[in-house]
Amino acid sequence: MLIDCGEGTQSQLRRYKIRFQDIQHIFISHLHGDHFFGLPGLIATFRLLGRHHALHVYGPLGMKEAVMGMLLAGQTHIDYPLFFHEVDTQTPQVLFEDQGLVVRSFPLNHRVPTQGFLFEQKPGLRHIRRSMIPDQWPKYAYDLLKSGRDYIDDQGQSFSSSEYTKPGLPAKKYAFCSDTQFDTKIVPYIQGANLLYHESTFLNTEKALAKKTGHSTAEQAGMIAAMASVENLMLGHFSTRYPSTEPFIAEANLHFNQVVCAHEGLELSC
Repeated sequence: MLIDCGEGTQSQLRRYKIRFQDIQHIFISHLHGDHFFGLPGLIATFRLLGRHHALHVYGPLGMKEAVMGMLLAGQTHIDYPLFFHEVDTQTPQVLFEDQGLVVRSFPLNHRVPTQGFLFEQKPGLRHIRRSMIPDQWPKYAYDLLKSGRDYIDDQGQSFSSSEYTKPGLPAKKYAFCSDTQFDTKIVPYIQGANLLYHESTFLNTEKALAKKTGHSTAEQAGMIAAMASVENLMLGHFSTRYPSTEPFIAEANLHFNQVVCAHEGLELSC
């Protein structure tokens, strides 16, 4: 899954050895160039690489027209299944769901229609307590217990999932808040996330400019993280006027302690 696709995305994918064909779903937060101008080129490159499997792209209304217009202007023929899922960014909704993951959108407060994303794992299967399980049980008995249901054998004896299994790995949540001004309305959507990415374009010296342009300061991002009781905060989308990101950490720390600044190649385990 890829979130936003600005210019240079293909170069970065190659730089960090991410296989192009692994990308199945692309989520576009809004239609500002630094968030989607790399999308037409990436779609075209997938074809050149011989892609055959489907690509799903989720974004605001008008996305398909904008992207397909560029592809048509370049006489680019796409011969693999390409699906655009255009979203009313003001209406929270489920964008994707499978057996292990659900992706939800929620509205952000920017100059153009913008959405944030919550990636939430579903609770994993429970772990069997092997020392308690008879060898002669059928396979479906294990499946029942791991899914949290009880097993009743041929003699009518019931075996409780809570007794014969233990909890699996805890489900995790990642919240992505793209361009947005300070807005406490997002707090319920991101509550308790293990990791929150929140833009922090400016420092407090430019607080008025942040509001005017629909962006946030680092301190405001820290306030949102504290209100939502998240575990970790990642700041990003820094204005190039600042030579260092250290002041962003300091300002966010006024309200929240577990803070890191995004940079190219950063990998986090939360």
